Amino acid sequence: MQNNELAHRMASSTIKLIDGSGNPVAGQEVTLRQTNHKFIFGCGIFDAIPVANRMVPADRLAFLERKLELFLDVFNGATLPFYWAMYEPEKGNPKIPELQTAARWLKDRNITVKGHPLCWHTLTAPWLLDLSNEEILKAQLARIERDVTAFQGLIDTWDVINEVVIMPIFDKYDNGITRISQDLGRIGIIREMFAKTRECNPGATLLLNDFNTSINYEILIDGCLNAGITIDAIGIQSHQHQGYWGREKLEEVLERFSHFGLPIHFTENTLTSGHIMPPEIEDLNDYQIPEWPSTPEFEERQAREIDEMYSILFKHPLVEAITTWNFSDEGAWLGAPAGIVRVDNTPKPSYELLKKRIKGDWSTNVTVKTDDDGTALLHGFVGEYELICGDKKASFKLDKDVDTVRLVI
Repeated sequence: MQNNELAHRMASSTIKLIDGSGNPVAGQEVTLRQTNHKFIFGCGIFDAIPVANRMVPADRLAFLERKLELFLDVFNGATLPFYWAMYEPEKGNPKIPELQTAARWLKDRNITVKGHPLCWHTLTAPWLLDLSNEEILKAQLARIERDVTAFQGLIDTWDVINEVVIMPIFDKYDNGITRISQDLGRIGIIREMFAKTRECNPGATLLLNDFNTSINYEILIDGCLNAGITIDAIGIQSHQHQGYWGREKLEEVLERFSHFGLPIHFTENTLTSGHIMPPEIEDLNDYQIPEWPSTPEFEERQAREIDEMYSILFKHPLVEAITTWNFSDEGAWLGAPAGIVRVDNTPKPSYELLKKRIKGDWSTNVTVKTDDDGTALLHGFVGEYELICGDKKASFKLDKDVDTVRLVI
């Protein structure tokens, strides 16, 4: 993809270099190396929890640490799980310390962390069923207050509420969140959850997230905006176990959801390196098979599809984040070969492809020479940079609204 198609991802700044005495550093070669993107290239990477907390045996820890090394070589965003059923299976005993340790471990490595989700009818706390609807709502709002406050500064991006289109009509099993969504209505429950989350972390990025890409989701978003609910980004799940959407559908989805003028995050993107799930399966959860192997032929297909999909999304001006779901085949949802590394941690072609795109084609690494005034021009992808001049280094950000970057070395 040519850079002129990606002009919205790039910026130009004058870099002015001076020494400790205030004199220009003239006629010097400097290397300008991008160290991070503004765009979020993310992954579901729940293995950060046992690694950060060192909660598994040594051999298993070494295996997971290798997996995390591969992750860190490519991605700058991570999603951590806050599924209430697993996060607080026993009322009053949430796994805050374990998740805080994992979030801190990731943040220390320059990874932007998102929490997923604060409210969802699936995998919600089973003990909610012992409460009245009024008490369920109170517990849900208290959960948001507790967790958003506890993680502020570590996690400042949240999937606030998940899959609301189906939430009040969900009939697979009884659960507390569907009960209160029936009472409050879709917009009513979204209003409550967003208001509480915003109150607890006013600077957070708050997403509405759904797998439903039909007009029903558009109507819901429109209703929320008309009701005065501020949505920071539209979350779109793209679990493609039944086959790649293809360019036509992907661009059609982007066109429809762009009408709102809001940032778009592809929050859960799955493309398998195995056989395609039969089209007659309506609920993906119903497809339960003993083994779903990854094969060389399908791994090549996965790489081609990921390449096209990421290229389309990265080109689109409203898309701000893409999250691969999940990083590895090990423990992937439905047992699908949905990762970009295999169960033994060996990278698939899709891993190598994404690394080449993210760290190569879509990164800036140049060497320039300062003029007599100690200045040089940088045109590159927006994000974080390191300047190297001899044995001296300095860090800075390149962004659209910064004309001049002044660095002292």
